[in-house]
Amino acid sequence: MIIKAERKDIPTIQDLAKKSWSFAYANILKQAQIDYMLELMYCEKTLKEHFENPNYQYYLVQENNEFLGFIGFEIHQEAETTKLHRIYFLKEAQGKGLGKKSLEFVINEAKNVNDKRVILTVNKNNKAQNFYSSQGFQIYDEAIFDIGNGYVMDDYLMEFVIDK
Repeated sequence: MIIKAERKDIPTIQDLAKKSWSFAYANILKQAQIDYMLELMYCEKTLKEHFENPNYQYYLVQENNEFLGFIGFEIHQEAETTKLHRIYFLKEAQGKGLGKKSLEFVINEAKNVNDKRVILTVNKNNKAQNFYSSQGFQIYDEAIFDIGNGYVMDDYLMEFVIDK
């Protein structure tokens, strides 16, 4: 079940982020960088700003009354474009089809607001890139982002073009 998150859910999002990131990035990033990025991207101030932006949406993914993951995306992030900023699941949620359902949900939300594509960034060493490709996303570019504190993210930029 995909449930719209509210400001009161910030601690749940932070907890899911911390647990899922330690699993998702353990073999890609050093722990110091993971800690830095979690603080940068999931501090209360940043998440409150997201909730104040009407185009930025958070959803919690739940199964059997347990939160297993979350999605964060921004409609109209660019002209006719929705950006999937966050899609993370706990280790025990892997293989349940929740990622596929969540991507379908985001694509449908983009369609509902007449956006023509969904974009995302994924670390070049993250096996999630294969998952996105299997769901119809294609690499359209690559970029290195300076995220501060001496850290960079070396990412593929991927897109899903929505058929009319």
